[in-house]
Amino acid sequence: MSVENTIAYQGEPGANSDMACRAALPNMQTLGCYSFEDAFAAVHNGKARLAMIPIDNSVAGRVADIHHLLPASRLKIIGEHFQRVDHHLLALPGTSIGDLTHVHSHVHALNQCRNLIKDLQVKPVVHADTAGAAHMIKDQNDPTQGAIASVLAGEIYGLQTLRANIEDAEHNTTRFLIMAAEAQQPPSKSKDGKIITSFVFRVKNMPAALYKALGGFATNGINMTKLESYIVGGSFQAAQFYAEVEGDPQERPMKLAFDELAYFTHEIKIMGTYLAAMERDTIG
Repeated sequence: MSVENTIAYQGEPGANSDMACRAALPNMQTLGCYSFEDAFAAVHNGKARLAMIPIDNSVAGRVADIHHLLPASRLKIIGEHFQRVDHHLLALPGTSIGDLTHVHSHVHALNQCRNLIKDLQVKPVVHADTAGAAHMIKDQNDPTQGAIASVLAGEIYGLQTLRANIEDAEHNTTRFLIMAAEAQQPPSKSKDGKIITSFVFRVKNMPAALYKALGGFATNGINMTKLESYIVGGSFQAAQFYAEVEGDPQERPMKLAFDELAYFTHEIKIMGTYLAAMERDTIG
């Protein structure tokens, strides 16, 4: 396996992240990792050139803990990919859907298929990833156990599909970030579309700090597409924020906005500047 042609992801072969890697970069080989941290480490340790991680889902929302992990990863965001997620209810060959008592999957997949779980009156069981749940069903060889995973996982682990496309919402889509050890300058906005800049920051503990910090983006005509807060270090005094804006930090309006942001904040860290995916304006 060539390092330059390898992209790491969290999960076992056949996971939705595996499918996303194959869809976004079909000429690269995929490398499954136990955790997000292991996927980041694969890049740092020379096992992969890129890593791809899910950041949010149109049904389940933000991927748990990912905003804590991004700044610590020491990687840079160089792209994004939107993956339509089609869940399948998988089981051992010859199993009837009425035989199932439990269904196993990642917590997000379970949350995205609540209607089916309720209709079947089966007990949901949380696993680290969807493909890992499918792998376990094969190994346990128990016809009362099912898994929610991709059709690819079913093919890899020799399971049959009892029901296809079981997600509650037709728009069920996961957004992934493509990350590398070094930042890349994206193509020109005027030629190739929108440029997105992702960054994290922590506001100073003062009245209206967030309002004042973000004012520069408004006055300079910069569209902020995402702003999420989360607590770090166990402190309730000042939250850390993950934000995304449309624009390149090298442009004058962005420079002015970041100058104003810096006055009311500290620990600003640009995670990456990259070309927006075409699906960004069409999902939903």
